[in-house]
Amino acid sequence: MNRPYRVGTLGAGLVAAALLAAGCGTGGVASAGRQADTQSGQQLFTQSCGSCHSLQAAGTSGTIGPDLDNAFAAAVAQGYPQSSIENVVLDQIRLGSGEIATYTNGKLGNFKQQTTMPANIVKGQDAIDVAAYVASVAGVGGFTTSGGSFASLGTNGEAIFKGSGCSGCHTLAAAGATGTVGPNLDQLRPPMAIVVKQVTDGGGVMPAFKGKLTTAQINAVAQYVASSAGK
Repeated sequence: MNRPYRVGTLGAGLVAAALLAAGCGTGGVASAGRQADTQSGQQLFTQSCGSCHSLQAAGTSGTIGPDLDNAFAAAVAQGYPQSSIENVVLDQIRLGSGEIATYTNGKLGNFKQQTTMPANIVKGQDAIDVAAYVASVAGVGGFTTSGGSFASLGTNGEAIFKGSGCSGCHTLAAAGATGTVGPNLDQLRPPMAIVVKQVTDGGGVMPAFKGKLTTAQINAVAQYVASSAGK
């Protein structure tokens, strides 16, 4: 049975990286002052990437960006070197996102624009550690089921804020969130109507949640943010 999978440019670019045997991209696997620390990489991935990406080994289930197990399962099965995967992940971290393709049983489909991933979300040795960690675990268990759902979050504004990736990008003391990718909501103190529009339509590096969250869920998280910000 054919199953559609969404794969970012990091998955599509793997072929070229593998053919060049870890010598392409923005410098290849970096030569750092110390060897890559995959334990640190796992912690950093969970903190900085897990709200957007699903990765079974890390226990993350983000649905904003590509499922990394699906992105690399075919490459792992075909025996591409781990160093090549590490190169691709490191380049993706440094450069940010571009386009996305449908992926069905090993065949790439047409590319289309995807939600923007900020460049350098982690930097230097931290980026190397994250890339090494992802390369060591992504896709080793094969494909996962595609996509994810926020239905289980119900209409609890706080649960939606934490479970849909908001806490990974925004600071909001009431939710224990310290993200720095997006605006500090405690400082911004946006009214509910503004939050509803932003969550619905997205903007900048923030994805649109229309079609991912229901109208009731968008209203619930907007009310939560508007009533909690700055308190």
